[in-house]
Amino acid sequence: MFPAFLPDTVQNLTEATSIAQAQAITAAEIVTAIAPQPLRTTYVQTGQADARSAPILLIHGFDSSVFEYRRLQPLLSIERETYAVDLLGFGFSDRTAGSGFTPDDIDQHLFDTWRSLIDRPVVLVGASMGGAAAIRFALRHPEAVERLVLLDSAGIANGPVLGKFLVPPFDKLATDFLKRPSVRSSIGASAYFNKQLNSDDARCCAALHLEMPNWHEALIAFTKSGGYPSIRKQLGDVTVPTLILWGRNDKILGTKDALVFDRALPNSQLHWIDQCGHVPHLEAPQATASHILAFVRSQPSMLPA
Repeated sequence: MFPAFLPDTVQNLTEATSIAQAQAITAAEIVTAIAPQPLRTTYVQTGQADARSAPILLIHGFDSSVFEYRRLQPLLSIERETYAVDLLGFGFSDRTAGSGFTPDDIDQHLFDTWRSLIDRPVVLVGASMGGAAAIRFALRHPEAVERLVLLDSAGIANGPVLGKFLVPPFDKLATDFLKRPSVRSSIGASAYFNKQLNSDDARCCAALHLEMPNWHEALIAFTKSGGYPSIRKQLGDVTVPTLILWGRNDKILGTKDALVFDRALPNSQLHWIDQCGHVPHLEAPQATASHILAFVRSQPSMLPA
């Protein structure tokens, strides 16, 4: 059975990992400082809790959802309790916050979600835009982050500024364009090195959240905020151990930013994923999981015994 809040097109999923992720999605009413009422926040929790080990918290990229981690999360949860969370304004979480859906709002909502669901230091994993969100979160809430993992992360360049100039009706036209199946298929294909992975199931996973109420409005509001600015100058302040994983064939962000991150972060290590594009967690989940689990095993825990 699938959760009732998912759109009916969830029935079109065919891959076992996609179906399992859909069936595992649940929701919590999160009390947050950015809204007068609790916000329904969707997440997937897998694995066994262990007080001696930090849980893993997965943050998706732009215009995405917890489905982004459908192949990686089961592998990580073999050894660690693992959460994937839909950020404010994205995925299947509530879009009625009445806010601007800015990076500051997203950060506050994520902190309140972490405090409500986990309330322990985590291994924070961010992919693409989620990487920028993860770095920002680690800087603002150091008590919440034990280690950091960046998957083909944004954050070196500024977010798109075009959104600041979107005015009706062009804002709605822009999101309608992004919603077109042909456009999303093209974007999906460019994210993979192996184009065969841009399957019907993958396209369904990437489009399910588009059917949620207020998708247009939240995406427009986030884009108009300017998105995530460059955090390049702040990277030296990130003191937690950081693992950088990067697809060697990334056609979305390229590969130069991986080296910038590795040079700027004080306590980092960089590993390349061969024959892989922008989404190693989807294209090479076994290799990605192996690197992450080796990373968390190799670092001494900062949690109390």
